[in-house]
Amino acid sequence: MANVSAVTSFILTAYTELEAHRYLYFAGFLFLYIVILLVNLVLIVVILSEKSLHGPMYLFICNLSVNGVCGSTFILPSVLSHLLSHNYEISLSFCLLQIYCIFLYGIVEFTILAVMSYDRYVAICHPLHYHLLMSPRKVTAAIVLSWVVPCVYFALYLILTTVRLSFCDRYIEKMYCMNFELVKLSCRETSFIRFLGAVLLLVCPSPQIVMILFSYACILRVCLTASKESQAKAIQTCTPHLLSVINLSVGCLYEIVQGRFNMSHIPLQARIFLSLHTSIVPPLFNPLVYGISIQAIKVQIIKFLSSKKSETH
Repeated sequence: MANVSAVTSFILTAYTELEAHRYLYFAGFLFLYIVILLVNLVLIVVILSEKSLHGPMYLFICNLSVNGVCGSTFILPSVLSHLLSHNYEISLSFCLLQIYCIFLYGIVEFTILAVMSYDRYVAICHPLHYHLLMSPRKVTAAIVLSWVVPCVYFALYLILTTVRLSFCDRYIEKMYCMNFELVKLSCRETSFIRFLGAVLLLVCPSPQIVMILFSYACILRVCLTASKESQAKAIQTCTPHLLSVINLSVGCLYEIVQGRFNMSHIPLQARIFLSLHTSIVPPLFNPLVYGISIQAIKVQIIKFLSSKKSETH
């Protein structure tokens, strides 16, 4: 058994499976990270600089992009660093920071998507009251709470549970730190901490899931009695958001399942992709789908890129 007092760092053993093709994986992940940064930053700059895009829906999309950049940056630079190194060690303090940031990214993403579903519900079901129900003050409050509440909530959980643990093992079978993996390495009895973690996984996203389901149930009810033109407009407005919700849910569900069950029957490449799904696919998918499907954003992005091209020439 390892000396408890000496365990202040951990070994991420998943990288040993990638050694034969480390440079190929490095090039692929680096390319994806650069693309994620570029598409999200373009969307953020366009929305913030164009006054016609300062409505609630566009501000929520902007926050989604900011969170997407953060979510990728919490994971991919660390992955790239480990791929270039034969040292797969990570300090306890950085491991805890990574756990905190990953959780924060996931729950903020869900919260913003939930608020966006409510915004679509108000726009479709109560269009005459839209500016009253989605006033600048309420939109600002929703955005601030989407970030602040998860920050405080999970910080308290970590401080009261995982931070207090001592560890008897230092091998984590992943490419980055996750709370459940760290708890499993503890010398102490962790049944209560695992129970709290399970409660957290159920309670934290529950209000967001209820809001999304309620919003789309109301939208569906209105669409069933609306004209074909109104139905088409509602579908066009809601499809990108629904795809974003499904995309994030798939990644989060895999993260929850793979830490608790043996996934060795899944091919290595699939396991690698799925383990990094939430850090790559939503941040890459969201700005592309919103930038292409929403005409007002697409027009401004084309105008922005054209102006940059003219300046270069």
